[in-house]
Amino acid sequence: MEDRQELIKRARQRDHAAFSQLMQQCGPSMYKISKAILKNDEDAADAMQETALSCWEKIGTLKKEAYFKTWLTRILINHCNTIYQKRSRYVPDQILPETAAPGDAYANVEWMELLQCLKEKYRIVIVLYYVEGFKIREIAELLKISESAVKERMSTARKKMERYYTQGREDMVCEKI
Repeated sequence: MEDRQELIKRARQRDHAAFSQLMQQCGPSMYKISKAILKNDEDAADAMQETALSCWEKIGTLKKEAYFKTWLTRILINHCNTIYQKRSRYVPDQILPETAAPGDAYANVEWMELLQCLKEKYRIVIVLYYVEGFKIREIAELLKISESAVKERMSTARKKMERYYTQGREDMVCEKI
């Protein structure tokens, strides 16, 4: 697999194949972020597609290759927020259905169920920090909020998740905690 920095350089020179390969490499990360915000595969796919199109059109505005992931994530979050706002006017939020899953898949179902119960502002910082590995400073830049706001949201989210588990999820209704 080709080095990401080299792909970014080639994509900036309008190389379709390099850009396509770059989007394939970023796909799993983009999916996790968009799914955490939008909560369904169709909207996540739409956000990813819009993001890829925007990135292709604006790749020349990327100042440094080192910031590609942050740049891409910011564009993705903006598209997700647009889709989420449009959808929330028409469709109420839905909770993930209970599903049986063997082994490790069960933990993933629990994690997704818990994420769906968090309000979007808490869910996105948790996903960016724990799943995507962004630093607090980077999350603050991506979301255009202060570092202290990121820390506060993470702290609040952790407390809500702890309460969700310690009180027993069977007893707690997922009311966007």
